[in-house]
Amino acid sequence: MGGRRKYLRPKALAAEIRKNRKTFIVWTVLRILVLGVAVRSAFAHQWERLFTCILTLVLFLAPTFVEKQLRIKLPTALEITVLIFIFCAEVLGEIACFYIKYPLWDTMLHTVNGFLFAAFGFCLADLLNENQHIRFRLSPNFLALTAFCFSMTIGIFWEFFEFSMDHLFALDMQKDTVLTAFQSVKLDPTKQNIPIPVREITRTVIETADGGQYIIDGYLDIGLTDTLKDLFVNFIGAAVFSCIGRIYVRQRGKNRFAAAFIPVVEQPEASSSEE
Repeated sequence: MGGRRKYLRPKALAAEIRKNRKTFIVWTVLRILVLGVAVRSAFAHQWERLFTCILTLVLFLAPTFVEKQLRIKLPTALEITVLIFIFCAEVLGEIACFYIKYPLWDTMLHTVNGFLFAAFGFCLADLLNENQHIRFRLSPNFLALTAFCFSMTIGIFWEFFEFSMDHLFALDMQKDTVLTAFQSVKLDPTKQNIPIPVREITRTVIETADGGQYIIDGYLDIGLTDTLKDLFVNFIGAAVFSCIGRIYVRQRGKNRFAAAFIPVVEQPEASSSEE
């Protein structure tokens, strides 16, 4: 009998739920919350929020998709972290406007993002490390470095995406920062590349050609500070996981904390000789 057909039976599904009870409970609660927001958004004709809810429900399937396609097992702690991260980023961050209400919300999520993608980068490299058909062995240090670089690469591509959305579709994914000081060679009258400091900025007035006027208590930095801050906290999250991954490789099977966040390769079930 095919293993796939057996897996889809109700009894097999129930057994899988029992085996991953905590993950299933979190997934169910978050799914109900998203569906509730989706219904409210539909009645209020808030189609952008409705689309965000649909996207969130699709992203909730990502851990299962990754497990099936790569044939890996995500530890419960890691899978729950991924689900909560998606909910916090899409529903709380975008729909509930936590990005605006709580300045550190975006910082926290980018830190977790660095941690999570380092986990998946570690797993992808470890898949090759464990593959008997590929002559590919990485030391614990190099494996940790690979995970770190994978996470930072994803972080950089995400910032590219935010920049592109802002400039092509007039969005504001790269949130602006109000500064009270900066320095710029553009203000150097001698044109000698000398940075001229501007300190204690109390107000900036922006006037547009159509007569519009905007007053800011300080100087408005257009996305640069936000981008560099995001990359820096991504760096921190990636570095933390890389250290955890290094411990895991050097003490494989002995460090329970590290094992709680390390995806592992699923071992194929032994085929029964009896029919």
